[in-house]
Amino acid sequence: MDIMNLVYETLIADPFIYEQAGKEDRIKSYEYPKSADVDNPFIVIDPIDVPTPSDFADDTWIKFDCLIQIDVWTRDRKKSIAIANKIRDVMWNEFGFNQNSGPQEFDNVVFRDARRYRGKLYREDFDSL
Repeated sequence: MDIMNLVYETLIADPFIYEQAGKEDRIKSYEYPKSADVDNPFIVIDPIDVPTPSDFADDTWIKFDCLIQIDVWTRDRKKSIAIANKIRDVMWNEFGFNQNSGPQEFDNVVFRDARRYRGKLYREDFDSL
């Protein structure tokens, strides 16, 4: 299961997120922006841990437990919060992932809102088990 690609495709499908960062290909994984690159919003998706097997039935695991962090970088604190709130809603509505704590930082005229999301997804071959 490629949770990173799944999250990316879901975020880019949201019209608000696409308008803010997707249409200029500013949603990345493992790639953090330089201060000069945040004239427009920048979103970074990072796994905190590899998806781990969970939830068992008849001695077979049936779900992945996932923990990811999604950072929003802008020069406008209110814009960062608005984008991060929309991401929170998408993560809940599409995956059922709940938001956990994460830092909010301001440095060198750049605001960063980083939130962590945890949830479980059925394994891809669930129907053939």
